[in-house]
Amino acid sequence: MDNREFKARDFSKFHNFPGTANNDLDVILHGFEKIQDVPTFLFGLFLMALAFAFSRFNWQFALLLWGFFLSDWLLLELLPRFDKSFGPAKPPVFLLSVGRSLAALLPWPFNLAFQVLGTLLVIYGFWIEPHHIRVTHQTLVSAKLKPASKFKVLHLGDLHIERITGREKQLAALIKELAPDLILFSGDFLNLSYLNDPISQRDARKVLQEWSAPLGVFAVSGSPAVDLDGSVPILLKDLPIHWLDGECAKLPIGDDSIQIAGLTCSHKPFVDFPVLQKIVAVNPPEFTILLYHSPDLAPNAADLGIDLQLSGHTHGGQVRIPGFGALFTASLYGRRFQSGRYAIRNLVLYVTRGIGMEGAGAPRVRFLCPPEIILWEITGA
Repeated sequence: MDNREFKARDFSKFHNFPGTANNDLDVILHGFEKIQDVPTFLFGLFLMALAFAFSRFNWQFALLLWGFFLSDWLLLELLPRFDKSFGPAKPPVFLLSVGRSLAALLPWPFNLAFQVLGTLLVIYGFWIEPHHIRVTHQTLVSAKLKPASKFKVLHLGDLHIERITGREKQLAALIKELAPDLILFSGDFLNLSYLNDPISQRDARKVLQEWSAPLGVFAVSGSPAVDLDGSVPILLKDLPIHWLDGECAKLPIGDDSIQIAGLTCSHKPFVDFPVLQKIVAVNPPEFTILLYHSPDLAPNAADLGIDLQLSGHTHGGQVRIPGFGALFTASLYGRRFQSGRYAIRNLVLYVTRGIGMEGAGAPRVRFLCPPEIILWEITGA
């Protein structure tokens, strides 16, 4: 999809904005989370009834199907015990059981093959892929910088801390190994299920205090439904992280200087773009990075002549289908800016797949969409 001449759309007449409290997705996720409140015995009976109904009352296959349902349940219940993830088990088990029930309608032995494949996918999607961070390397050459200028920027996004797990420990090790000159975080500190949880807040601070770079660490707020009003200053209190709340920071790079514009994301481009216009001049002479949680402001940022926008929010969809991509992105532009690098006129946009995962009733799963951090090598021309 060619985005080079893509123009910003007017969303001022919209009434539902992703990432805001009580938006459609937010309501669905919190409503779906209530499945966890169903008594365990009744939930088990429901799974049994579902298995018998979709096995066309073949009791032998029904018991086998019920066994697959229960194996999913066990695999998800064990995730917190092994410090993998800490979401509710019953909502994703419900989704998985519906999918398995439909596969049970296939003729033998294809129905059995799909059940076995389903178990392998559950193990991979919940236990393996979400817990191995990939490092993506990107380069950018700018005529706004002198040929001798060169610096490394590490882009992090969508931390979504529940508890400190092996993934967060791997992140700390990677930051030390990559030794960036500058660290930029594009928002969403806590998981949606743990916004007011003191243990999650404490663990988030433990993770954040490990971040350091010679040119500094800068962060912006994420979605209003996640980074609640007043929460970011508490998380960052006394930490060497600069919170950019509608402001620019200028940094020396050898004989050059760059500026980082950071905006708090409302998910309403018609609200946030005027703020950006106040802090960044049109066609700024300095190399300019926009740090903003959502990719939805990128077409507007391109109009200002900003060089690089670093965003997240979409998680790359978390689940991707080969040949199709993300099933859902929670973006006003739909699936246009799913993840990765895009060019919009002279602007380079990068949308990270993020580090953590969606919360509330959403499954803590990734498939063909592993967590990532991005190391940029930016040089002059």
